[in-house]
Formats: sequence, C-alpha cells, structure tokens
Amino acid sequence: MGDALTAQTIWLAGDGGDTINAYLARPSDPGARGGVVVIHHMPGWDRATKEITRRFAEMGYDAICPNLHHREAPGAEPDDAAAANRAAGGVPDSRLVGDIAAAAGFLRALDTANGKVGVIGFCSGGRQSVLAACNLALDAAVDCYGARVVGPEQGIEDQLGKLSCPLLGLFGNDDVSPSPEQVDRLEALLREHGKTYRFHRYDGAGHAFFAVDRSAYRVAAAVDGWERITAFFAERLAGGVPRARAANASPAAGATNPDGKE
Repeated sequence: MGDALTAQTIWLAGDGGDTINAYLARPSDPGARGGVVVIHHMPGWDRATKEITRRFAEMGYDAICPNLHHREAPGAEPDDAAAANRAAGGVPDSRLVGDIAAAAGFLRALDTANGKVGVIGFCSGGRQSVLAACNLALDAAVDCYGARVVGPEQGIEDQLGKLSCPLLGLFGNDDVSPSPEQVDRLEALLREHGKTYRFHRYDGAGHAFFAVDRSAYRVAAAVDGWERITAFFAERLAGGVPRARAANASPAAGATNPDGKE
C-alpha cells in the first residue's frame, strides 16, 4: 500500500437529516479497508483534528470527522463555533449519536469498505467515543482522556452495559478530568459488566498529552499512545473484502457532495 491519499470537506446528512460538513480522508489505494470516525475535541473541528484524520488515512483507513458544531455556527472558525456551541449548552448526546451513526454509515457504504468501523475521540470526544460505542454497533472504540464518562455530571455510567465493542483507554496520571480515581471507577464498571477493554496510564502526563500544538504535549506518552492505537485498530478493523458497489449507486449514503469540496 502506498502513502498517497485524498482529503476534502463533504456534506453529510447527520442526525435528524440535518446537513453538516465533515472532513474525509482516504487512501488512494483501492484495496479493502476499515473505517475510522474521528470525534473532535471541544475546541472544535480544527486543523489539529483534521491532521489526525489524515493520519488515519495514511495508516490505511477511510477516515471521517464530522463537524459537531456546524449547526450552531455554519462556516465559522473553530474557536467561534466552539464558543457558540458551549453557549447553546454543548452537543446533545442524542444528536452526537445520530451524527456518528451517519458518519459510520457513510464509511460502510464506500466501495472500499470491509464493513468494520472504529471510533476515536480526544477530550470531550473521548467521552463521546464511549457514548457512541454504547449506542451503535461498532468494532472498536478509543477514549483519549475523556472526562465525564463516570460521575454525576453528564456521566454515562448507566449506559456502559451496552458497550458494543472493545475499548482502548489512554489517560494521563496527572489529569484531573478525568482523574485517576475516575479512571479507576470506569475500569471497575467495565469489569463489572464483563466488557473487553485495555487501559494505559502515563506518569508525567496530564490532559491533552496528544496535542502537539499545546504545552500539555508529552512526547513519550503520545508516541506510545499512537503505537497502541495503531495496533488496536489493526487488530479490530483489518480483513474483509470491498463492498460491491451497485451500478449508478451513490458512493456513500447520506452524502450530498461526496466527491466535491465545500
């Protein structure tokens, strides 16, 4: 497989049929492959998240990152859209699940799809990755320091019994949200429900240790974390054959402009 890829902004029919934009990155190689839905962090649908999306394409996956803040501020810069979304109360859980379902459906409908889709999120996206995996049929989920998975404030403890796939969790021991104690609680609940999970915790790392453009970046933790993500998705998303594309069919259900740019 070569390292050539294409990346573009598309339109996607999200939750409730709302049209939102999404960033799509795909390897140029025609072979069968899994898909990855990238859930952006609270700061928004920004350059850093799009770089992560392209990274998954370079790794050999079809990858898509829906803009969860599009409805509150269409066309706005990420910081402004994130502020508008916070002012509106954040992304509702039900809407998040609908948008991720649309993104996963898009990936599964591509002619290169092997039918397997994973989800990954950072910060607030880590919580949303777990939430999606508790409400959708997915093949793998990665939670990178997602807060409020457990606890009384927006916690989703009561949904963990529905987790549909193995979960990889990556956390910093210097983080306060989630704290090590909250990670302990999440691990205990997953064990109680008999779920498959792998947690890795890093000393000397706090929140956002993957963020290369922030002072919180920790090289050793981030490098090790990416190695674990790479191995986890390779194990869970590999195999299969390309979906047979029907004559004259749209490249992916729910996309109104799948080959164009915004």
